[in-house]
Amino acid sequence: MQIYLPIAEISVSLFFLVGIGGAIGFLSGLFGVGGGFLLTPLLIFSGVPSPVAVASVTGQVVAASTSGALSYWRRGGIDLQLALFLVIGGALGATVGVWIFDLLRNLGQLDLAISLGYLIFLGSIGTLMLVEAVRSLIRSRKAGPVQRRLPGQHNWVHGLPLRMRFKRSKLYISVLPVMGIGFLIGIIGSLLGIGGGFILVPALVYILRVPGAVVIGTSLLHVLAVMAVTCILHASQSQSVDILLAFCLMVGSVVGAQFGASAGQYLRGDQLRALLAIIVLGVAIRFALSLLLTPEDPFSMAVLSFGESV
Repeated sequence: MQIYLPIAEISVSLFFLVGIGGAIGFLSGLFGVGGGFLLTPLLIFSGVPSPVAVASVTGQVVAASTSGALSYWRRGGIDLQLALFLVIGGALGATVGVWIFDLLRNLGQLDLAISLGYLIFLGSIGTLMLVEAVRSLIRSRKAGPVQRRLPGQHNWVHGLPLRMRFKRSKLYISVLPVMGIGFLIGIIGSLLGIGGGFILVPALVYILRVPGAVVIGTSLLHVLAVMAVTCILHASQSQSVDILLAFCLMVGSVVGAQFGASAGQYLRGDQLRALLAIIVLGVAIRFALSLLLTPEDPFSMAVLSFGESV
């Protein structure tokens, strides 16, 4: 069953879109990540224009984050004060990111920038995740004690000025690194179409020492708010959000996440991280091949920037 995506200006199988959403939802439930960093590349590889893929996935991320944020809200697992400063920084970053997005598109370099961004981003993150997962597997086999810095311990970040007391997180830290982290996540999310939760959570734990009881819920609220702002900015400035595409992805991801959450109960944390790292590196390699290999037909008629053809 073919459906026409009005913004992407292509016809795609409905079952294919729902299937992609379901597969990413399964991975999200399995690994506990948003999935935007995998969904956007898959859409690009499937023929969806990069601007539409990036912008439309923001809507899917908003929908996927809402249920989780509400769940943590009911359980009191969100530091609203901390989330506020994260969202302020994230909204500013999203505004800058959308401006860079439009600038690159007008220069005709957006596809290259997105491919390079994913190659560098996923390649580095995937490598670090794989190294950490392998080390964790080796330590578990040796059954030796693991020394880790725990949330609440101080580092140089806690000595910065403009400090505030975050009662829910039991922290007394500067708002500068909080807003800085949100700002960077906002730029990355608006340029690459990812929520950034799998970056934000480690940053909150290892840099700010946010307790585990509130870190995931606070991260989800930040992703929800910043991606909503990004989606609105993309829709109003570049008109690149395809609502029909986002809706089909949402339907599949909701169903797939339930199966993924059940399957994740049968694997250890270090095994899950190693498997996720391999998937991330696989996507990075695919982007590298698309940049290095010569296309079969280098000269062809193609649709560029929503209606301009060459």
